Amino acid sequence: MRDVLPFSAPDISALARTLSREISVLDTPPGHVQLLNILARAVGHRNYQALKAQHDAGRRLATPVTSEPVDNRVVERTARYFNADGRLASWPSKVSQQRLCLWVMWSRLPAETPLNERQISERLKAEHLFGDPAILRRDMVGQDMLSRTDDGSVYRRNERRPPAEALALIRAVSRR
Repeated sequence: MRDVLPFSAPDISALARTLSREISVLDTPPGHVQLLNILARAVGHRNYQALKAQHDAGRRLATPVTSEPVDNRVVERTARYFNADGRLASWPSKVSQQRLCLWVMWSRLPAETPLNERQISERLKAEHLFGDPAILRRDMVGQDMLSRTDDGSVYRRNERRPPAEALALIRAVSRR
């Protein structure tokens, strides 16, 4: 049985231009696989296999369809840094994954509540296993997820909407 893979394009005009351009340079009509690759590239994927991998990862994560594109493979890879209890087990080496993990930590901090350094460190310690709340705190301030007073005595979560991948990761990790 073959997998059914839904297909959508955010801009049908751009899709038509890309299809026309790619097919016009071919000497012969495209075969089935070649056409699948052309369609996948027309909506921003490297090839059909990348489109399918994105879809499969989204299905495994049960990520709801949103208007913003979500790279479910990145979400799935980043979710591996969290243990079964949803705690961050280790700090990723990739900066893009670090930022996604920070959004999960951000989501677990109270909104509109001032916290001193000890309080914020205790809350972050409860959410990770590698024992370095300072790196989380500093990076969250650097990413403008937290604000702090000049003397560092008061921290506050900055309210803003996380990116689509971060929202998908927050959902995936919270289900554990």
